[in-house]
Amino acid sequence: MVKKLNRIQVQEKLRNSGLVIFTPREFYDIFGISPKTGSVFISRNLKSGLFLKLRNNYYILKDSHPSLYTIANKLYQPSYISLESALSHYGIIPEVVYTVTSVTPKPTREFKTPKGVFSYQRIKKGVFTGYSPATLEGHVVLLAEPEKALADYLYFVDLKKISLNDRLDIKKINKGKLLKFVRIFKRKGLLKKVTEIYAEQRKPRKIY
Repeated sequence: MVKKLNRIQVQEKLRNSGLVIFTPREFYDIFGISPKTGSVFISRNLKSGLFLKLRNNYYILKDSHPSLYTIANKLYQPSYISLESALSHYGIIPEVVYTVTSVTPKPTREFKTPKGVFSYQRIKKGVFTGYSPATLEGHVVLLAEPEKALADYLYFVDLKKISLNDRLDIKKINKGKLLKFVRIFKRKGLLKKVTEIYAEQRKPRKIY
């Protein structure tokens, strides 16, 4: 006998399980249904407005509002929030960042979704470290430590893939910890970049 799904019960179960962002496989498993039954239900309820497609094989309850960082962690795994998003979160750069930036050992990707734009920059597996779970907006997300977020950022500056923000505020950065993370990238240019930044910070500020 084919198991029938009730729209309201599906919504409640997804919320109660914390699975507001889900893949088809997760959906089939949580409801104990066949891929065919689940696929038909997902397709119908994309049209009905219960679900919203974020990218291929990733869906969300349309009226749910998980944090953008939660979506970023789920959308492309493994990954953690870093670079400009983490630097903005910690107040190391003053700008508000609208694209959610992460790093991953997988190929570089960017996803434009109905909830926002999510960018993922590739780093080697050996430097995929320096992050931990953090509770933000009531959700647990994987977030780079301040020093690792800065090390990741300077790595891409050194590669000339991004431009250095001239308003970095590194007063709260632990220099020893930053250097520890920088050294695992094994790039002389990156160590030089850190030296230059600290030298620049020591210069007296001009008063106009």
